[in-house]
Amino acid sequence: MPLSDQEKQVISAIQGDIPVCENPYQVLAQGLDMTEEDFLTVLNGLHDKGLIRRFGATLRHQKSGFTANAMVAWQVEEARVEEVGSTMASYKEVSHCYRRNPAEAWPYNLYTMIHATSRDACLDTARRISEEAGVSVYRVLFSKRELKKISMTYFSQPGASVGA
Repeated sequence: MPLSDQEKQVISAIQGDIPVCENPYQVLAQGLDMTEEDFLTVLNGLHDKGLIRRFGATLRHQKSGFTANAMVAWQVEEARVEEVGSTMASYKEVSHCYRRNPAEAWPYNLYTMIHATSRDACLDTARRISEEAGVSVYRVLFSKRELKKISMTYFSQPGASVGA
């Protein structure tokens, strides 16, 4: 289904950094010579059409004061994945929680990303999650370095260079 020029402009506006302010959509809309209401109507329309499934923030944890993070791989009974995932995702230290298919040599099917101020704090959070969720089989994998954290660019804004 073809996109209108206005839909392309809105997609272009939301694929970059969103202003950290009280009315970020109003700021984005003003940059497109639109009202905030029109901007949100277009954005909701894209969602209703299934062209935008979700809209989320990327945490740049180092800039937020977190100096340690760990991916925790959990082995969860399939019948409990939704329940356990909801419990795990409720922790303020958890930025991601998702299910993946296990492999023969890697039986883990639920993953969380934990951010903290130290490795010990990451381990403590994993222990608390384990106890509350009733999941005792898990592996904590600490990040060594970040290799990539960029968003997809579907449409560039007029006058902007792609990748800038």
